[in-house]
Amino acid sequence: MSDESGTQDIPAGSPEGGPRPEPIRFFGTTWVDHDNGYALRRAGVAAGSLAAAVASCLILRFAYEGLQIADTGSFVTVLVIAMFAICSALAFRNTWDGFGRRPDPDRQASLRGLLAIGFVGSLLAYFLRSLIEAPGEKLHRQEYESARRQHEKRSTRRTGNPSKKKRPR
Repeated sequence: MSDESGTQDIPAGSPEGGPRPEPIRFFGTTWVDHDNGYALRRAGVAAGSLAAAVASCLILRFAYEGLQIADTGSFVTVLVIAMFAICSALAFRNTWDGFGRRPDPDRQASLRGLLAIGFVGSLLAYFLRSLIEAPGEKLHRQEYESARRQHEKRSTRRTGNPSKKKRPR
């Protein structure tokens, strides 16, 4: 597998030749040609992520009611609501940006707790992106096309002897 693009190179002597597309979660490699139930998978991913986001909001609603029953006071309630709102917004943005470029592993590790708290934002980003395309498809397509162009450059054969090439005077 290539370090930069994530595409897999096939040995030159193989019948297929060239890089293979990197599979995307829930889609495999159907994103390349939009075949084998790609549209159905996108609809399923959109419905699933929206259902998970709604269920998560219901669970957060129970947590809010627990705070009300415990009579913790308005300051704690506002603090908890603000924490979930801010973390969800940051998680949404981080997830959305991750669909367009490879995330930095160190940054991801440092944001792990924040992203766990803002899971609703990540689910909503996944839902919205799946309405447009398979989440991460654009990035994978760019990397795959780039790897294919590089492979074609490497695999094209020279014709003739370059030392006999006529030089412009």
